[in-house]
Amino acid sequence: MTVRARLDEIAGIGRDPVRGGYSRHLLDDADLALRAWFHRSAVELGLDVERDGNGNLWAWWGPQGPDAVSTGSHLDSVPGGGAYDGPLGVASAFEAVAQLQASGWTPSRPIAVVAFSEEEGSRFGLPCLGTRLMVGAASAATVRALADGDGGTLEDVWSAAGWDPRGIGPDPDRVARLGAFVELHVEQGRDLEDRGAPLGTASAIIPHGRWRLTIDGEGNHAGTTPTADRRDPVVALAAVVTAARATAVAAGPSARATVGRLAVTPNGTNVIASRVEAWLDIRAATDDAVRTQLAATIARAAEGVAAEGCTLSVAEESFSPRVDFDQALTARIGDVLGGVPTIPTGAGHDAGILAPLVPTAMIFVRNPTGVSHAPGEGARDEDAEAGAVALAAVLRDLAGASA
Repeated sequence: MTVRARLDEIAGIGRDPVRGGYSRHLLDDADLALRAWFHRSAVELGLDVERDGNGNLWAWWGPQGPDAVSTGSHLDSVPGGGAYDGPLGVASAFEAVAQLQASGWTPSRPIAVVAFSEEEGSRFGLPCLGTRLMVGAASAATVRALADGDGGTLEDVWSAAGWDPRGIGPDPDRVARLGAFVELHVEQGRDLEDRGAPLGTASAIIPHGRWRLTIDGEGNHAGTTPTADRRDPVVALAAVVTAARATAVAAGPSARATVGRLAVTPNGTNVIASRVEAWLDIRAATDDAVRTQLAATIARAAEGVAAEGCTLSVAEESFSPRVDFDQALTARIGDVLGGVPTIPTGAGHDAGILAPLVPTAMIFVRNPTGVSHAPGEGARDEDAEAGAVALAAVLRDLAGASA
């Protein structure tokens, strides 16, 4: 089989006819179908499959630890996302195991292929949910109470799927079984393309945070309310968005600010809104720089919000500090691959959540457009296959002796 063939098996799952691309979210129909695909793929390779208490899927080649070498990624997507972010890493992991088995090699350390839950955080708002819970970086009680856009709590959705929500929470024994984690991922940018390199490794993930901004005004009639009498939170939002962009530009080329999600109440064409909720994503070179950029954005926006007679409140939903990947493991992988570029990334990953507790590294596959989190995301077939071959070589090196 090939990576391309494995991705083709799931190409019809979760297509979004409105946004384009894919919308695959925790425990929706697409997610359940992808979980079934994971199970079939693992069984075909003779791997032992389990789902942990946090919904993460594991396929084991050999006993469950200790000192296991794990690899994989996630299967969920952002709304209208691409086909490669996450699934490329899972498909490549299965293909790497298949190649090793076909060569007659067997590991001396256990190998686990994993698909982590809700990496994007698109349904319940918390990115890397499965790994955060596993390592104890998120409160189980808080996560169980998270609600999706339809008002259903994670606990209710979990129970409706036949899963026991009492299993949600830290899993230190599982973390202790892992001797290394290597995540293969499509690059979310053009660095490798510009270098002419099909593969690379990651040096670090720059810090980033997500904040929910709530702007309250006054709902009223679109036709009878004079402009001078309006307290329109959508107008105030414009001040926030332009402030976020201006502040990021002033902070320098490594700074990012994005408002990509809105909820307008009551969301009527002929109604002045009473409330707008906006989600602000900020990324910068250091942890302090992210928080400084947030404070500067709010201060810059305050005058415009007040001028419209509105109020603004800010609630942090998540914060991911800078992550530096294991230098020795990254260098070892680089040696196995014959020398490849090592680059930082502005995208968050499950590997970043595991890194403080488990030796962790990432392999990037070149993205010819640099587009990600959108239908234009891609990788050349030859690069995807090269990634699986590289991952097989890394697993062979890390997991020990041959048969």
